[in-house]
Amino acid sequence: EPRDEIFVTTKLWVQDFGYEKAKKAIDTCLTNLNLDYADMILLHQAFGDYYGAYRALEEAYQAGKVRAIGVSNFYPARLVDICMNFATVPAVNQIECHPYLTQKQLFDYCDQKGIAVEAWSPLGGSKGTGSVLSDPVVNEIAGRYGKSAAQLIIRWHLQRDTIVIPKSVHKDRIFANGDVFDFEISQKDMEAVTALNQDRR
Repeated sequence: EPRDEIFVTTKLWVQDFGYEKAKKAIDTCLTNLNLDYADMILLHQAFGDYYGAYRALEEAYQAGKVRAIGVSNFYPARLVDICMNFATVPAVNQIECHPYLTQKQLFDYCDQKGIAVEAWSPLGGSKGTGSVLSDPVVNEIAGRYGKSAAQLIIRWHLQRDTIVIPKSVHKDRIFANGDVFDFEISQKDMEAVTALNQDRR
């Protein structure tokens, strides 16, 4: 595939935070990937010297080593912190998000700042909230559209303007996950799925 048709994202982990460590880690990423530039690099979490790491990302962005910079697991206070103290607003904030954890406050702030939200764990929770895929409300609504629970949730994300990349190693599921552009969830059904929210943040 031509390079401009492939979007490569990678992350800097906490052990690479700090200005000098992050500069080195960015170059190591590009060397390991055999690339002249990455399309996006994210900071994994708001721990340690994330200021220094973000400064290194910003410099790499200005130098053309990376086309976009972003963050992951940055919740409202830390995201506001980055936006107030750096010239480059993150392009993306990758956060856990699904019908049981809608992250409304964070979505509202990201929308205000023009930050795209990318969902990790888009089909279900990691905090003992139960399986969104087996939720009776999700399955009842999905059935009415002739879709699976996973397809309904992916479409729900898309209609919230969320970047959603569900993980799967099964070919049939990968194809099914992409088969979500031939229907639209009604406003009433969007609200019913969103109402499943158990967010306590």
